[in-house]
Amino acid sequence: MPSLKLSSVLAVAALALPLASNAATIKVGEITTLSGPEAINGEQMDRGIQVFMKMHPQAPKGHKVEIIKRDDTGPNPPVAKRLATELVTRDKVDIITGVVYSPNAFAINDICKEAKVPFIIMNAGTASITEGCPYTSRVSFTMWQAANPLGKYAFEKLGIKTVAVAYANFAPGKDSVAAFTDGFTRAGGKIIADVPFPYPNIPDFTPFMQRVKDAKPDAVYVFIPAGKWATGVMKTYNDLGMAQAGIKIIGPGDITQDSELPNMGDAPLGVITIHHYSAAHKSKENEAFVKTWKEMFGPNSTPDFLGVQGYDGMAAIYHIIDVTNGKITGESATKALAGWRYMSPRGPIAIDPATREIIDNQYIRKVERVNGKLANVEFATIEMVQDPWREFGKK
Repeated sequence: MPSLKLSSVLAVAALALPLASNAATIKVGEITTLSGPEAINGEQMDRGIQVFMKMHPQAPKGHKVEIIKRDDTGPNPPVAKRLATELVTRDKVDIITGVVYSPNAFAINDICKEAKVPFIIMNAGTASITEGCPYTSRVSFTMWQAANPLGKYAFEKLGIKTVAVAYANFAPGKDSVAAFTDGFTRAGGKIIADVPFPYPNIPDFTPFMQRVKDAKPDAVYVFIPAGKWATGVMKTYNDLGMAQAGIKIIGPGDITQDSELPNMGDAPLGVITIHHYSAAHKSKENEAFVKTWKEMFGPNSTPDFLGVQGYDGMAAIYHIIDVTNGKITGESATKALAGWRYMSPRGPIAIDPATREIIDNQYIRKVERVNGKLANVEFATIEMVQDPWREFGKK
């Protein structure tokens, strides 16, 4: 007959067995851009995922998370659709996530809708994407969340009365310009020039920015898909002497991306943008995030908005695992995220249960030198912005 002590051990072991047997491996298919000229964006997103998992080594309720990574090589919808199909049919993933580019997200929507697999978008910002699949939620942003309030702010607070818009000529660029134009013109401003940049290859920006300069606006509103686009635009703005000509440059934070600032020289000093994240954001959550990031990837590596979106996407996935206890379907994941609230390194975030879109703060920032390095320093906050497209942009 076993001793009391042995009996207690056996009893504890017996109680533990059901928990162990119920633990599952949650397969997460990550589709992002890891090669090509804009690989920095996918790298940032992937690193954000890694930082979250480093800081949260235990998945909820004893489950394990396996990341299955795929490279879409850039804005290439057929490739993205093929990768999503393979992840669903061959790898049997429970969730698809990632995605830098909106055209790729639209393509992946089709697969997730048919397979009823949840899709958590970590970047792609065209406002209408989530309407294409009932199992798609977004933890990043929509173009309207930054651009629309910036239009009003530029007219009312920055004294800008006329603007030229310059943008990468694809869905997010058009969406961003429509959002800014709505906010700016409703406030009383006037758009006096429309200058699209060829897409997807990064162009020589000189002739396009010269057209802007010749129009003599108070400011140029720029949307480009971050990365090397941002450095190219900022250097061209500087080389053409546009600031000296009295033309401000404004836009979402893509044009002063934290990870690209070291490549821009002094050109972005004083530039005002709006965005939901800066590596210089003051909070204990962001301090811990940036500290872990630099420990993992080196002291000269800096997280940017794609990095924090990768982090927040994993926070959403862990929440889904917790609420569903690993029994993940398109419907159960979407229900779990409805109304979810979280304190992110960017500040408070939530998922709107009516739209499956992120709700978060938008920060007005100025590029300043901090401890010898350029940083986006926040000086005003527009709190908990819901996607304005539903109110002002949807036709």
